[in-house]
Amino acid sequence: MTKKVKYDADSISVLEGLEAVRKRPGMYIGSVTTKGLNHLIYEIVDNSVDEHLAGFCDKIFVTLEADGSATISDNGRGIPVGMHKKGISAERLVFTTLHAGGKFDDSVYKTSGGLHGVGSSVVNALSTYLDIEICRDGLIHHDRYERGKPVVELENGLLPTLGKTKSTGTKINFLPDPLIFEKTKFKAEDVKSRLHETAYLNPSLTIIFEDRRKEEIEHIEFHEEDGIIGFIKDLNKKKEKIHDTIYLKGESEGITVEAAFQYTNEFHENVLGFCNNIYNAEGGTHLTGFKAIFTQIINQYARELGILKGKDSNFTGADVRNGMTAVVSIKHPAPRFEGQTKTKLDNQDAARITSKIVGEEIQLYFDRNLETLKNIIGCAEKAAKIRKTEEKAKTNLLVKQKFSFDSNGKLANCESRDAQNCEIFIVEGDSAGGSAKTARDRNYQAILPIRGKILNVEKATIDKVLANAEIKTMINAFGCGFSEGYGNDFDITKLRYNKIIIMADADVDGAHISTLLLTLFYRFMPELIYEGHVYLAMPPLYKAMPSKGKEVYLYDDKELEKYRKTHKGPFTLQRYKGLGEMDAQQLWDTTLNPETRMLQLVEIEDARMASDVTEMLMGTEVPPRRAFIYEHAQDAELDI
Repeated sequence: MTKKVKYDADSISVLEGLEAVRKRPGMYIGSVTTKGLNHLIYEIVDNSVDEHLAGFCDKIFVTLEADGSATISDNGRGIPVGMHKKGISAERLVFTTLHAGGKFDDSVYKTSGGLHGVGSSVVNALSTYLDIEICRDGLIHHDRYERGKPVVELENGLLPTLGKTKSTGTKINFLPDPLIFEKTKFKAEDVKSRLHETAYLNPSLTIIFEDRRKEEIEHIEFHEEDGIIGFIKDLNKKKEKIHDTIYLKGESEGITVEAAFQYTNEFHENVLGFCNNIYNAEGGTHLTGFKAIFTQIINQYARELGILKGKDSNFTGADVRNGMTAVVSIKHPAPRFEGQTKTKLDNQDAARITSKIVGEEIQLYFDRNLETLKNIIGCAEKAAKIRKTEEKAKTNLLVKQKFSFDSNGKLANCESRDAQNCEIFIVEGDSAGGSAKTARDRNYQAILPIRGKILNVEKATIDKVLANAEIKTMINAFGCGFSEGYGNDFDITKLRYNKIIIMADADVDGAHISTLLLTLFYRFMPELIYEGHVYLAMPPLYKAMPSKGKEVYLYDDKELEKYRKTHKGPFTLQRYKGLGEMDAQQLWDTTLNPETRMLQLVEIEDARMASDVTEMLMGTEVPPRRAFIYEHAQDAELDI
């Protein structure tokens, strides 16, 4: 158990006053979509996890309430409620002031995920109401806010009490504000996945999840005694393993590094990075350090064993990681992230310390486990041979083109070369492509028609992927190359279009084509999705033409049902079977015009879930795909 230290009102530091969070919520939670909505829960949970890391909390309860609110409680010390030097309760300061919290004082929290001290106040500002109960010092203290403003009157600057208690901890109930968010229904699958992830990273923590929005309450307890070793087992549960999971741990200069990895007979690598329990979707310096030292050590052993000789070129990092599943988790006392949502770690000492610890520990392991080492080097050998063969294929298929970028016979490019203002529509079918070329604003909108369904890259080898005419055309059009298991030719700075918009029919075939394209982007150009360049066009399903009044486009059956209930008088209904049925003007009004169109941003919130779902939907096994589709058919949405 961590040494107990003083934690009271004086532990709360203040950097600056509350900003207008409601005006720019994306700066603090990433977006106002379902992803940003779920992030409110994560901010509060992260504060409870910080209490666990400090040694004062071993249970966290997360409940999705029937009324649409969320409740998070823990058995930690409870937020300090005493009088702060600012003249009000410390709790009131935490929930109404940005950059107010106990995370700036190293004596209170050695490591923390909620470092910036903005999480609690941001959740408060973006909620219709937030109600809080704090059990501390033998009393139950209470406070309440509405859209960030306190509605409970303080008693001599302190919170009123509801009674006595022997327990300690904090309980927060909040209702997201519909004036801020596009949707206010939490996505349970994403929340559960994040909580399960947190349990893997904290083996002595138990997280109890309940969803009370259903007729039958869903109750799940997440407790993973095996830690990240169990995480690796979960990630590889459906794969053929080459060796047992290897686990490494060490500490240096106040930074703790944990890593676990295992090789499988898979085409892809899957390396996940975490800092202070926060998933770093875009990686960062800890992963850079891990990858660099691992590549160096494998090459060193390969030469010592005579597998690489003389002038043989070393294995590349991609060769070495081919088939690797790894989790790298560090605890850092002063992490620096790029952005409040903490998608990328920026500390240079994280790279150095991770490299040092992994380098020392992995050499000790390999010296004692020579056969496992040889198996891993064997994976790198195989990857290198395939890479060299396919480099020739890349040259033949991508460099020696028979056509130039602007005259390939398919792409109708835009006139502007300012990538920031340009967008490209990938359109299914020649008919819709023709209408789109006529309807578009050729100054900044490019149209790329594709014929039918592209290759399913989840099932194909790289040579078949690169031989596919539609895929080649897209790679050439985007201009930034592609990345895959045996090399990385992708350069996001060369992307020619700020928006890549998939425009498919609003039917089953159209959904399949969209999924095939998203699979291609996720497996070979994931940065396009991570950096917010990929969108789905939302063409309407119906056009309602009333005898009196304006025509109205309706985008799904729910909108049609609502229109039937609210519209008075007769109307004619046109059902669009495909984009090809729209003339150029209709296509412009509904799908191309930035002023009137609807676009859906494709996001990856959970790498583990995204990889699993992609493998399930696009892989070779049919039964799990059928079961998944049956289970999620009614609530499907492409918010990956």
